Amino acid sequence: MKKINCWEFKKCGREPGGELSKSLGVCPATVSRSMDGLNGGKNGGRICWLVAGTFGKARASYADCVEAERLNSCLECEFHNLVLKEEGYELNETLPSALSLKAQTGSLP
Repeated sequence: MKKINCWEFKKCGREPGGELSKSLGVCPATVSRSMDGLNGGKNGGRICWLVAGTFGKARASYADCVEAERLNSCLECEFHNLVLKEEGYELNETLPSALSLKAQTGSLP
């Protein structure tokens, strides 16, 4: 099963070359190389809720992603919950350990 990234799931058009990238800018999740590979995604595409600077509903009504400091809204995001389910995360163990592992080894298991 192919794992999809947030911009593919939400069809926001904010990926590089996307329909809305010129008018609204490229979403930081699509180019966050430090998050590449986490949860099997491209750049921050499957961990968008941890990418600082992602746009929330207050800035763009079509986007369901939120800024890192608004984590509670991410808990209600359909894509966020899909990724957690697909990756087998329990909410209380979610990504700090994955980020720590990536920082230590440069990759995920």
